[in-house]
Amino acid sequence: MPRPSLRSRTLKRIKIKVPGGARIIHYIKKRPGKPRCALCRKPLSGTARGTKAQVKGMSRSQKTPNRAYGGNLCPACSKEAVKEKLG
Repeated sequence: MPRPSLRSRTLKRIKIKVPGGARIIHYIKKRPGKPRCALCRKPLSGTARGTKAQVKGMSRSQKTPNRAYGGNLCPACSKEAVKEKLG
C-alpha cells in the first residue's frame, strides 16, 4: 500500500514497466488548467501554464501579455473594456 500522502486522488498515476519486468506506479502532480478570461471564460493566449512555483521562476514577459488587462481578459474583452473606459 502506498504511503498516506500518495493515496490522494489529486495525484496522477502512471503505470511504468521497469527493466526487471515489474509494473510500478509513479505519482505525479496534475498540470493546472489554462488561465481563463474573467468575462467570457475563453482560455487566455500568451499566459504561462504551470504550478505556482514554475510560474514564479519565469520572467514577467513570459507570464502575461504586455497590454491593458493582460492576463485577466482575452483580447476581445479587453478591447471592449478599454472602449468602455474611454467612451
